Amino acid sequence: MGRRPTIYDVAREAGVAASTVSRAYARPGRVNTDTARRVFEAATRLGYRPGTSGGQQSEARTVNGAIALVIADVTNPFYGEIIKGAYEAAREAGYHVILSHTNESPEEERRTIERELAHVDGIVIASSRMTDSALRMVAKQRPVVLLNRIIPEASCVVNDSERGIRRALEHLGALGHERVTYVAGPETSWADGMRWRALLTAAAELDLDVRRIGPNEPTVLAGLAAARRVAMADATAVLAYNDALAIGVMKGLRKLGVAVPDEVSVVGFDNIVFDDLVEPALTTIAAPLYRMGMTGVRNCIALAQGAQPSGRPLVLPVRLVVRQSTAQSRRRPS
Repeated sequence: MGRRPTIYDVAREAGVAASTVSRAYARPGRVNTDTARRVFEAATRLGYRPGTSGGQQSEARTVNGAIALVIADVTNPFYGEIIKGAYEAAREAGYHVILSHTNESPEEERRTIERELAHVDGIVIASSRMTDSALRMVAKQRPVVLLNRIIPEASCVVNDSERGIRRALEHLGALGHERVTYVAGPETSWADGMRWRALLTAAAELDLDVRRIGPNEPTVLAGLAAARRVAMADATAVLAYNDALAIGVMKGLRKLGVAVPDEVSVVGFDNIVFDDLVEPALTTIAAPLYRMGMTGVRNCIALAQGAQPSGRPLVLPVRLVVRQSTAQSRRRPS
């Protein structure tokens, strides 16, 4: 059996000094979140566990050993990979996760966080529906990491929506589509606003016409209900806020006798597990959801142990996954 990795192995792997590794595990105070994340990722790759090698003392623990993970809707498949990544990051660090579901309600989200504050060392909030001012108040009381949301006072992890939206529009434009309907998400969703603005910018640059339908709940049922408005819109392509809405739109169009993709192409966002299982398989903008959950909890633990926030959001790359729900437009160019 090979020797156990040491703090010096982790330092070499992460490209930092051994003293930096030590501080990252011992309530550092002077290690920013980017550096701490590199240290923890290197430790994971090497199988390093503090307190198990080279006479190292066990790392300092915060009071509770728990991180709250607050999500908007536990039934939304979008959160499944985020939750898995979050639990894995917590397990590696010897923490446990307290999972809460807020039913897309900013009021319930606020009440949930108030209940958890005394019992956790930090809070990871996925797709928060609360106002910026409410989130600032939380960030003053505990280390906070936001997923799919940006405010300057918190550590934030987001997807590169702008690049993803542009790639989707480039794909649709190359297929001859000139008019695109955006099936919007919830009115309180920061990500929805970002995606709509990115869509307007990219559409102007690519000389495409875009229209908006919404707001909508981010569910299959809401997509099903929106399908009639989609069918009435003078567009040959749909870009939905998320995959659940996109799948609902496809089902609704089929019930109305509108063929996907022969008459209308459909693109989603997230790349959830069901995208390959629906008929036709859904073209989508794939977001690294597992990595988002893992990174969010790792950063939250680093902050709880004294790391300094990096001061800028971490933007994760996305990619376009082309499947069978998009095809050449049959409408002649105008």
